[in-house]
Amino acid sequence: MLQNTGKLAGCTMFITGASRGIGKAIALKAAKDGANVVIAAKTAEAHPKLPGTIYTAAEEIEAAGGKALPCIVDVRDEKQINDAVEQAVQKFGAYTMAKYGMSMCVLGMAEEFRGSVAVNALWPKTAIQTAAMDMLGGSGVGKQCRKVEIMADAAYAIFNKPLGYTGHFAIDEDILKKEGIQDFDIYAVEPGHPLLPDFFLDDEPEELVKKMEDHGANPIFKSGKTSESSSSGPIAETFNVIKGILSPDIVKSTQGVYKFDLSGEHSGVWYIDLKNDAGSAGMGEPPVKADVVMSMDSGDFIKMFAGKLKPTMAFMSGKLKIKGDMTLAIKMEKMMSMMKKSKL
Repeated sequence: MLQNTGKLAGCTMFITGASRGIGKAIALKAAKDGANVVIAAKTAEAHPKLPGTIYTAAEEIEAAGGKALPCIVDVRDEKQINDAVEQAVQKFGAYTMAKYGMSMCVLGMAEEFRGSVAVNALWPKTAIQTAAMDMLGGSGVGKQCRKVEIMADAAYAIFNKPLGYTGHFAIDEDILKKEGIQDFDIYAVEPGHPLLPDFFLDDEPEELVKKMEDHGANPIFKSGKTSESSSSGPIAETFNVIKGILSPDIVKSTQGVYKFDLSGEHSGVWYIDLKNDAGSAGMGEPPVKADVVMSMDSGDFIKMFAGKLKPTMAFMSGKLKIKGDMTLAIKMEKMMSMMKKSKL
């Protein structure tokens, strides 16, 4: 387990969904440092099937060493959110952090508040045992899960990072490995039991193939990439248009190198260099290390650059996977809009 350092003493945290589960675990972790916690959740009265209310959570937070402000908040109700923030300001003076979620908000807010407020997203690598998981997965699902404490420890590690750590989409296990945690069985509901991957995270292709083969399947795909055999084809045509709009001004305003790892009918690796000289684009690995790696189906890639698939929707729906500098990933939309004007 990640040890508390006391660095969050006096800090104020506005946490949605803090009456139970992961939200409450994060609140309790911060409370051990002496943090102020605004519990923004809907449950004011005991639920017949779900444990905890904002008031019982407040008691636990204060017992752990923190200060608590329970607020009835439905995040769909703007007035309730504004009222809760106002109460937080009146009681604690300010609020600085919120529960992680809503990926596209992270991207926009990280850029908007860069230098003053850090905004990041945190996601579990495996299923986490919560009341919701028990209801959805049945009585036997718990042993395939990790405890909420792994998310609390990972969030705590992020809270203690410098202000420059912003715009990241972090995975709990990856964060804790960097903090020196090696024994992850301590977070398992049933140590040693195989864990259920989180529903919204994809395995790497090599791992997916191995899992399928281990269970007797014969996958029709392999992790090795095949590229378009010539300079023709829809992907090549897309990149011809990209080359046509490259300019020193775009390079100067972007300063990023993009790699596209495409699967499906027109699989292959392509790149756009908007950092060096007047820019370049083409098939294969980029001439220098990529700042952003985008993985998606080749058909969706064509639609996205033609303006028929919004990058935001592609990302939120899981069609587009992004690794690297998320701020630079946002800048790619500018090029896409220019290509739409070019009537790709």
